Amino acid sequence: MSLLEQYSAVRSHSVMVCDKLQKEDYVVQPAEEVSPPKWHLGHTTWFFETFILIPYAVAYQPFNPDYNYVFNSYYESIGARVIRTDRGNLSRPTVDEIFHYRAYVDEAMEKFLLCGVNQEIEELLILGLNHEQQHQELLWYDIKYILGHNPLFPAYAADNIEKGLTLAKEGWVDFKEGVHEVGHQGDAFHFDNEQGRHKVYIQNFSISTRLVSNAEYLEFIKAGGYHDFSLWHAQGWDWVKEKQINAPLYWYEIDGQWHRYSLSGLESLKMDAPVSNISYYEASAYAQWKGMRLPTEFEWEVASSLFEWGKLWEWTESAYLPYPGFSKAAGALGEYNGKFMVNQKVLRGASIATPANHSRNTYRNFFHPDMRWMFSGIRLSK
Repeated sequence: MSLLEQYSAVRSHSVMVCDKLQKEDYVVQPAEEVSPPKWHLGHTTWFFETFILIPYAVAYQPFNPDYNYVFNSYYESIGARVIRTDRGNLSRPTVDEIFHYRAYVDEAMEKFLLCGVNQEIEELLILGLNHEQQHQELLWYDIKYILGHNPLFPAYAADNIEKGLTLAKEGWVDFKEGVHEVGHQGDAFHFDNEQGRHKVYIQNFSISTRLVSNAEYLEFIKAGGYHDFSLWHAQGWDWVKEKQINAPLYWYEIDGQWHRYSLSGLESLKMDAPVSNISYYEASAYAQWKGMRLPTEFEWEVASSLFEWGKLWEWTESAYLPYPGFSKAAGALGEYNGKFMVNQKVLRGASIATPANHSRNTYRNFFHPDMRWMFSGIRLSK
């Protein structure tokens, strides 16, 4: 597939993710971590304009110079930007204007790519495509959060990605202690936080071949798991009390029966599906209650060939830290991952929302331990 074909495929998929939305849905920001869908569509377009067209395309004229302020996410070296919590206040530019912006940049990118590019620009393009695919996954999280916090619980569509939330066969895999190599190898695309393949020593451990189910997690709730401080990290217990947490995100007890909001709408809790939209605090407390623990990211990686993964991102016990030899790239793109290597936990695997080429066992996702609007789940270790 040519670079232009790859570009077109990725760009059209972002639009497809939003295809079932009404215009009003594009603007909503019900929580700090949630971005309005129209902001994602604008930001991913800004990336190609800012990092490829403006510096490399001869005589290119930006669509609107003010958009750098509106659609810059966290790149300090690129200039001032709208703070994240204010993205929902952006009634302008309109949804139509953002789609015009995408068309304008896409037309310029098509002309630019047809002329051929050097290796440096190709690498920037591939990074940009992977960046947009990350935002496609975030779009799914944000769309579900927006619709799931509408009092009417509207469905995204009857046929949606959450239909793929199924459980693998139950079992355990045992590993003997020893030295293993972890980290990306080969020339295929990967992010800088995967680089630095190195040896790690791993003790004896066992890891479950399937994720924790809704039925199993419901047992934790009924046993008073959200009321037993001894199961929780201190910050996790503070979070439970402050936020009055008593169940996973999107769970509702109605007339004594548990329901869950999915992209299909509000429905009875499916007991044989994996529990999802779980924070690290909840995952760790559940593991404590079971007398087990979460795997480290290195245990997960060395064992990943022996169990099914990819339904949900899986919390690990590992802090998000740089691998040996890690160094940030020069300039704005050096802000991509390295600046976030503090106070976050690593998640491994992939989810039902993850683009196929992002599903690799060295991929290191990362979130703060209280986050749970993403498609996250629990795999136990012992």
